[in-house]
Amino acid sequence: MKKFILSLATAMITLTAFAGEGMWLPMMLGRTYEDMKEHGLNLSQEELYSLNAPSLKDAIVSMGGGFCTGEIISSQGLLLTNHHCGYDFIRSHSSVDANYLRDGFWAMEKSQELPNEGLFVRFLERMDDVTPQVLEGVNDAMSEGERAEKIQANIKAIVEAQMEGKDEKFHAVQVRSFYHGNEFYMFTYKIYRDVRLVGAPPSSVGKFGGDTDNWMWPRHTGDFSMFRVYMSADGQPAEYSQDNIPLKPRHHLPISMKERNEGDYAMIFGYPGSTDRYLSSFGVQEAVELHHPAIVTVRDLKLSIMREAMDADEAVDLMLASSYASTANYWKYFLGQTEQLINNRVYDKKKEQEAQFAEWVNADPARKEKYGETLDLLKNGYAAKADFVEVDVYALEAGLTGVSSALFAYQFNRAVSQGASSDDLKAMVEEHFAETHIPTDHKLMGALFALYNKNIDEDQHPKFFTTVDTAYGDDFGRYANFVFENSMFADQNKLMNWVDNPVDSLLSSDPMMTVSTDLLTVYLTAARASQAAEADLQKGYRLWTAGIREMNSDKMYAPDANSTMRVTYGNVLPYEPRDGVYYDFYTTMEGVIQKMDNEDREFIVPDRLYELYKNKDYGQYANKAGELPVGFISNNDITGGNSGSPVINGDGELIGCAFDGNWEAMSGDIFFEKDLQRTISVDIRYVLFIVDKYAGAGHLVDEMTLVYPRKKFLGIF
Repeated sequence: MKKFILSLATAMITLTAFAGEGMWLPMMLGRTYEDMKEHGLNLSQEELYSLNAPSLKDAIVSMGGGFCTGEIISSQGLLLTNHHCGYDFIRSHSSVDANYLRDGFWAMEKSQELPNEGLFVRFLERMDDVTPQVLEGVNDAMSEGERAEKIQANIKAIVEAQMEGKDEKFHAVQVRSFYHGNEFYMFTYKIYRDVRLVGAPPSSVGKFGGDTDNWMWPRHTGDFSMFRVYMSADGQPAEYSQDNIPLKPRHHLPISMKERNEGDYAMIFGYPGSTDRYLSSFGVQEAVELHHPAIVTVRDLKLSIMREAMDADEAVDLMLASSYASTANYWKYFLGQTEQLINNRVYDKKKEQEAQFAEWVNADPARKEKYGETLDLLKNGYAAKADFVEVDVYALEAGLTGVSSALFAYQFNRAVSQGASSDDLKAMVEEHFAETHIPTDHKLMGALFALYNKNIDEDQHPKFFTTVDTAYGDDFGRYANFVFENSMFADQNKLMNWVDNPVDSLLSSDPMMTVSTDLLTVYLTAARASQAAEADLQKGYRLWTAGIREMNSDKMYAPDANSTMRVTYGNVLPYEPRDGVYYDFYTTMEGVIQKMDNEDREFIVPDRLYELYKNKDYGQYANKAGELPVGFISNNDITGGNSGSPVINGDGELIGCAFDGNWEAMSGDIFFEKDLQRTISVDIRYVLFIVDKYAGAGHLVDEMTLVYPRKKFLGIF
């Protein structure tokens, strides 16, 4: 039954008509600020984004260059992100005897917090429009290659000028393209390289529901982990040192302990990775018919082989956990996006938009002169590259990235050719073998190459396939046996010995190098064959994006995501995915127990958590109905890279941590589905409950700034 009266229902219609779509640059919020206030924002523009005073942007970080987002939630540099964002770092500290992925990890004092080699966070200092400088000297008479060359030269000069006198370890300047090369913005960052693991729940909480529930609502996943950012004693970014002290941030997010209600304002700051909202119907057709099915087919096979090995051995399970999770996540993403592109008729919507555009262009000679070739460029570009889409996928997914040893052979050879020291090469070798299960890699090679051979035309096969045919009777399992029995890339001791006594001929003739080189040749050949088509597409999309914005000049268009800081706003809302189905806006601990199945690794409920549930020992984290909130949904616009982003209420307080989208709107990266699209977030109260009541790490809650609802006494607040 729907739980809102008519007046509230009317309000929801008004809200969903405007909020939701749009990943806005913080410096662009003046365009949307009045609408944000109408939806419930109580902050000033300067409190959202300011160069001179602390603002929300100063509490948000990009993790590791953009794979996830995190937020600072205490005055001591405590950082909150998703469990799946911290997954590989949690795994790297784990062993069979101390399996933090399985059992969780909590530092009960700062001295127990664990450093993470290679992990860094970036704080945005400022952003600037540099379009005139980037496009200086660019003209319409240039070819796409000449245009790109001039733009890159201008960008290089801008970045070098901005970075003069700055240490590249701790500062970065990037200039990024927006609206398909029509605008350019510069981003200045400060980088902190001492980031330590503070806490993580067991995977039975942090990954509850596993692949089955991934991208699904209702959800009951406590998808969070905690880190801490450190700085030098004099307050500057620094490499890891025991002498470093916790970061004193410009701003940290206070934590809301208030009720979560339908219609509440919800705003997300983060670093979304990539969207393709300006994709044409031709691009949609390529995705549905060629690109996505190829990825799903390859990853299906890869996952089944990995899962078999992981189920048989706990040490292998731990070794492959991160790789498996990453592979599975985007396997299901492409599976779901394909399904919803069809279900939501995105191709038809794009065709309709293109018909309107053609009519608008043809109605005016000046527009026809400027935009007349746009749709032909897109149509012809996709037609010209159609023969290379699947081989591109297979050369990577079933080849270089499908077989870890083949990719490592390429990386190792490249490092050697660039003059890497023996110490650096040995470090590479140690890292590779610590993260690669050679027997599984061996099995993957035979199976994936056989799949490649079956599904891709012979003229797009790597050269060594001929050897498999003639010398091994087309048996890729036998060929994989030969490679792994004779390659030093399958034997750590042999490879270490080569580093001590390098012989070029042994490296170049190694059978794994042959595999790697031939696969790379196929990939690069396809890329060269598609070069002219890609140039047409680049120009076509630049014209298309500019034309659409000009045609609908009264509409504000947000730029596609590109791993730069964005703000999206909306409201906490339920949705109706299909006829007769209604999804409420929140879930509770009751749902965790309803899904509980301790015989299924995806739905295990730890004994301690079950005990807390049975005793209803929720403490201050229960809602007014006595339930323990777990997750909630809002109509915010997010994508990959937003994982770990803060969900913030109208007063600038943290209410949750975003971690997923919903299945019914997985076409949303290409076409925003305003009635269906929802962001799935873990409620901050569930986070605090797990930290405090489950893990006994209440000292972490003590360092946060908790904001409680004002209570009414005798009619006076």
